Amino acid sequence: MFAERLKILRLENKLTQKQLSNKLGTSQPSYAQWESGKRKPTGETIQKIADFFNVSTDYLLGNTDNKNSTKFEDDLEESLNTARAFSGKPISE
Repeated sequence: MFAERLKILRLENKLTQKQLSNKLGTSQPSYAQWESGKRKPTGETIQKIADFFNVSTDYLLGNTDNKNSTKFEDDLEESLNTARAFSGKPISE
């Protein structure tokens, strides 16, 4: 999932592998291995990629389909939507 999303984001932004690898401070061959799925970057580099494309690391890693949300935020939203007061009645706005 990571490799696919990385390639899609790069193409959507009309960047070559060389251009993106330069922006991320890595070599083009290393970048190519990430995009082909042969290797994965470090956690720090995954965060750099997410910041560069303005997406969440959860999106890059395939944990969510929402580009700008984290699993925690999704879970929190779901919890707030189903929250109940002690008496079992919905909480008012």
